[in-house]
Amino acid sequence: MTVLKRYVLRLFMSIKYITANVVDRNNGRVVTTASTVEHAIKNSLECGRTCNAKAAAIVGEVLAMRLKVEGLQDGQGRGIHADVKKEIEKKGFKSRIKVWAVINSLKNNGVTIILDDYDADDDKDYHDRSYEGHQ
Repeated sequence: MTVLKRYVLRLFMSIKYITANVVDRNNGRVVTTASTVEHAIKNSLECGRTCNAKAAAIVGEVLAMRLKVEGLQDGQGRGIHADVKKEIEKKGFKSRIKVWAVINSLKNNGVTIILDDYDADDDKDYHDRSYEGHQ
């Protein structure tokens, strides 16, 4: 059985770290990942006890580069699916700026993102909003 939403973005956020994975739902395999846990990313940040939108944007940029290397920036023509509403509900209201920072960073770096079941009226203040002022 082939899943229509084959490639899905999954975000994991804690007080100290941000991890973004793209999962191939056909076989349950993580295609690529980027995280502030990685030394190369962690050493370039001043994350301290809390990761901010700047760290989330950098994770998005690194993930986008890795997707391009794999040739999956367009999700094999179907796009990378992201359920923003679900991610914000899981992470909490305060983390929505970080969620949008990752998604906007992926979009700005040429990755095709499809927002699933997203109602812009629910979060109209943050949809496609620049995260520069929230660093």
